[in-house]
Amino acid sequence: MHETTLWRRLLAEFLGSAFLAAVVIGSGVAAQRLSPGDTGLELFENAAATGAGLFAIILIFGPVSGGHFNPVVSFVDAACKGLRWKDAVAYLPFQVGGCVVGAVVANAMFSLPAAELSTKDRASPAHFLSEVVATVGLVLVIFALARSGRSRSAPAAVGAYIGAAYFFTSSTSFANPAITVGRMFSDTFAGIAPSSAPSFVAAQALGGLVAFATILVLYPRLTREEAENIVVPRVDGGQDLSEDGRDAREARVDESSAVPR
Repeated sequence: MHETTLWRRLLAEFLGSAFLAAVVIGSGVAAQRLSPGDTGLELFENAAATGAGLFAIILIFGPVSGGHFNPVVSFVDAACKGLRWKDAVAYLPFQVGGCVVGAVVANAMFSLPAAELSTKDRASPAHFLSEVVATVGLVLVIFALARSGRSRSAPAAVGAYIGAAYFFTSSTSFANPAITVGRMFSDTFAGIAPSSAPSFVAAQALGGLVAFATILVLYPRLTREEAENIVVPRVDGGQDLSEDGRDAREARVDESSAVPR
């Protein structure tokens, strides 16, 4: 892939991750202020904003980078040969850095200290299991849609899944090492204490491995072309952008849009 193309994708991952962290943390602060003392309503408001925001963010940046914003998704994509390993590694610091910047921006928007380490302890066996389950589910949603030719549904499906997982997991479904790091820098409703972050990241990595193994069992014929559509089909992705190249790529996308019977 051309160097310029890679940097465009890295920028998209950085900006998308920053917006994601701003949505998660900013909506958490707003929920806490709008509904003080009502934890259930606060969580609902935080989940709804996150799900809707994630949907929009993937639509904006997905055509450039694939819309990962999550190292687990990038590395599983690389394992499925949809992304080069060196590119997945390159995505990582931009995803983490974007989430940290997004947390700082969210704090600033609500007149909070720009970067304040969270004191919200989330380390427990139940939280660990929740993060494994949340990550497995997220990765399966993404790759199942790609394998069955429904990648265009990914933005809505991912947003809906994360919104739902806020409620069916005790951890409120971080499912993302980058957002875990970013949320360390906000001592708010959506934060996580630095001492709790390592167990979350370990659980998310384990969840990614379990999900990858499950994908191999459920979808053993995942092709490189299908893997390249994670999370959303990239417009360029380093492919041939000549007239013939565009026509060939559009033909592949049209063929993959039909759900197998």
